[in-house]
Amino acid sequence: MTETAAPSVDPAAAPAAPAVGAAPYSASYTRYAMFLLLGIYIVNFLDRAVVNILAEPIKNDLGLADWQLGLMSGLAFAIFYTVLGIPIARMAERKNRPIIIGTAVAVWSGFTALSGMAQNFAQLVLFRIGVGVGEAGCTPPAHSLIADYVPKEKRASALAFYSMGTPLGGLLGLVMGGLIADAYGWRVAFFVAGAPGILFALLCWFTLKEPRKQIAQHSAAIQATQATFGETLKYLGTKKTFWLIALGAAIKAFIGYGHAPFTASFFLRVHGEEVAGLASAFNLQSIGFLGLALGLMGGTAGAISAYLGGQIADRYAKKDLRGYVSVPAIASLLAVPIYIIAVSVPSASVALWILVINGLLGSLWYGPVYAIGQSIVPPHMRATTSAILLFTINLIGLGLGPLAVGILSDVMSNGFGLGSAQGVRWALMLSTCFGFVAFGLFWLARKTIREELVS
Repeated sequence: MTETAAPSVDPAAAPAAPAVGAAPYSASYTRYAMFLLLGIYIVNFLDRAVVNILAEPIKNDLGLADWQLGLMSGLAFAIFYTVLGIPIARMAERKNRPIIIGTAVAVWSGFTALSGMAQNFAQLVLFRIGVGVGEAGCTPPAHSLIADYVPKEKRASALAFYSMGTPLGGLLGLVMGGLIADAYGWRVAFFVAGAPGILFALLCWFTLKEPRKQIAQHSAAIQATQATFGETLKYLGTKKTFWLIALGAAIKAFIGYGHAPFTASFFLRVHGEEVAGLASAFNLQSIGFLGLALGLMGGTAGAISAYLGGQIADRYAKKDLRGYVSVPAIASLLAVPIYIIAVSVPSASVALWILVINGLLGSLWYGPVYAIGQSIVPPHMRATTSAILLFTINLIGLGLGPLAVGILSDVMSNGFGLGSAQGVRWALMLSTCFGFVAFGLFWLARKTIREELVS
């Protein structure tokens, strides 16, 4: 970034700790740390996303309605994930962040494995809540660590690299979950999904370094300028840009998380015969084929999108900071008609390829939005700010998205008499129109972003 501005609030109310001028560790170690954090985030989303490809067999086995699938995969997880994120982030402002992240990995991986033992809806919800409790300790400390590891001019790119864990984890969750569910059942898929977390927890505990210990001056400044949660929230209250991008990202998450549990169901219900034919050509069953297709095609497109979003934003923000919000705004606008076409065409194979285009647009917002969240506050407020941002995004997106789309699907299927196939199709089409709202929010942020970024 080349454009900066002074804070718009009284410095005494929100003291700014001195920023670290250079990366605290060697380039090779920083690269290792970034790849380790990426691996952890991939496991994070693998454990979160595997339930999406398993939704239909779980529904049939346990006799669930679509709203219960939405509750189990969304709200039950999101409430604890979002609420606990804030106190854990407060801890991360002063405690050892690698220890917090490693412990979180161990907890959510254990509950993912336990999900395979659920005998009814209540037990499954309880275990998914446990996954949410564990995953609450991952991203706020990780965002704060990354902001300390890399120079500010590379922050969007670094956070976009970390955010590639979302589509890559989704990719692995869909592929692994679908193939294992076909071969051994959905319960075994949960057992396998939980296993890698133990290794990553150990690597985090024993190899990931805490920069505050390495940089004595920064560590002393952090201790001297601790901000309370109220002070951080008051500071953010003066930052219109933050709330615009938080709500814009929440709408994007509402669409993405809302669609995730029902995408495979859409193909099975609307294109079931064609999907079965495509699967047989690869000697697979329908669930395994969809996991492989949606994972590889959508996950690869999403990873490319997340990476490019950070690169494009960092490049254009050197000339104009509004590039940080212009990129997600334009992508949000273009994604709406493309997605509607994808779920409207009569061919499953054509729909899958159109969804690749949608995937290339869907994750462009990750790097820019998270970079703004780390750059709009002084360093000693970063972990808490990240938690507040994630609280907003996930409570609206993850908490309400799957539940809203599930309810809408049931209403369209039963209330309007469209049947389960057309009901889920219309639920997906109507919900994607919220992308127009996201476009408007990101575009409005162009008016204030140049005056409000401070670190």
